[in-house]
Amino acid sequence: MRGIWTTDHVRAAEARLLAATPEGALMRRAAYGVSVRAAELLAEHTGAVVGRRVVLLVGAGNNGGDALWAGAFLRRRGVGVTAVLLKPEKAHPAGLAALTRAGGRAVAPEQGPQWIAKADLVIDGIVGISAKGPLRADAAELVAQVDAPVLAVDLPSGVEPDTGWVEGPAVQATATVTFGAHKPVHVLNPERCGDVTLVDIGLGGELGEADLLQLDPADVAAAWPLPGPADNKYTQGVTGVAAGSSAYPGAAVLAAAAAVRATSGMVRYAGHAADVVRWHWPEVVATGSIFDAGRVQAWVVGPGIGTGRDGKDVLAHALGQGVPVCADADAITLIAQHPDVLDARDPETPLVLTPHDGEFERLTGARPGADRVSAARAAARRFDAVVLLKGHTTIVAHPDGRALVNAARGSWLATAGSGDVLSGLTGSLLASGLDPWLAAGVAADVHSRAGQLAAGGVPVSASGVLAAVPDAVRQARSLAR
Repeated sequence: MRGIWTTDHVRAAEARLLAATPEGALMRRAAYGVSVRAAELLAEHTGAVVGRRVVLLVGAGNNGGDALWAGAFLRRRGVGVTAVLLKPEKAHPAGLAALTRAGGRAVAPEQGPQWIAKADLVIDGIVGISAKGPLRADAAELVAQVDAPVLAVDLPSGVEPDTGWVEGPAVQATATVTFGAHKPVHVLNPERCGDVTLVDIGLGGELGEADLLQLDPADVAAAWPLPGPADNKYTQGVTGVAAGSSAYPGAAVLAAAAAVRATSGMVRYAGHAADVVRWHWPEVVATGSIFDAGRVQAWVVGPGIGTGRDGKDVLAHALGQGVPVCADADAITLIAQHPDVLDARDPETPLVLTPHDGEFERLTGARPGADRVSAARAAARRFDAVVLLKGHTTIVAHPDGRALVNAARGSWLATAGSGDVLSGLTGSLLASGLDPWLAAGVAADVHSRAGQLAAGGVPVSASGVLAAVPDAVRQARSLAR
């Protein structure tokens, strides 16, 4: 798993490393990494490096120093470099001296527009990870005039580093170079960061335990259940699905089909859409009621069951069976309206809640807000459940504080029914015996991959996402090799 550290932890680790490192050495190492990535972007966007023009947007402090040193390195490669000093009196002295020695120029903010207009690449060194809030007016005015690709130093200026939140003017980066560790902004708002390159500055031994985690393909491949020679349909996991209705059978079909696509050993469907589910997926064992559905190793309950008494009875029955439950959609609304329904649950039985923002508000009384990770963690503690907070970036929080982040692969999953597919995937992994926190994280990863593969650059339906699930698993396994 990839570790992600908050800015407080990164700054503390940097302070320890700086105390044992010659002055300026870490900055030069970081800046060299910026210069290498800048040269790559120049070659990619213009076909050359020598003779191209780079503008540095330089704020006060070390972030500006990184940009100035990077400019000095680029000058040595034959690049024309102009630094626009937003606070000339506070520019990093050593970095500015290095740039001017190398033949670069430094100009005042009012001269910035004429140089920005000629730039082949702009390097954003306005603020670093200590900054909060949007760009100030002078910086925002300059950034608004940029048409060239932008390389951000550590993070796009104006984006909140620990939440990825944008509440005003901010840089839109083509790419970002970060140092020592990935920060939350890189996975919580990947669109603002662009392609992120991590430069090793020797920080690893100082960081300690990660604050957030992100699954890599090897994690997904290792966790995804595959049948062995001694397996049968029961040992691979029997997934129960209580979803849909006779009037709205789509949720039932999609959730049950996702469990089938996720290679459950057996899928049992229980509900009023039994005939429709059976017609679409004859391998599903379908019955009209959860009360005579037979034994399962996990339940998916909620999509399309309604929020009346019948739906509440279905949810209570699933919670009382002593097996893991993935509660989605109407089940979440029922829990919000009737908290006592959770009394049917054995406290030792795993529960996964999968709300989108609106359901999260019904469940907790407030929308997730800017700090989605903290909101998901608080809800996980409150309900003693794994909370999979759906959104452009998905958060999976455990009651003990562990949190997984699944960075978005586009917006292809913003379509009706895609949540039903995710529920079916999650339920299938729960039935296989996977740890509920990991099961939710792996399901979110495969779901996201399937959306990207199915879309191929154009909008896609939930049925298309469903069809791409096996390809998504194969992709993860291939990348893990």
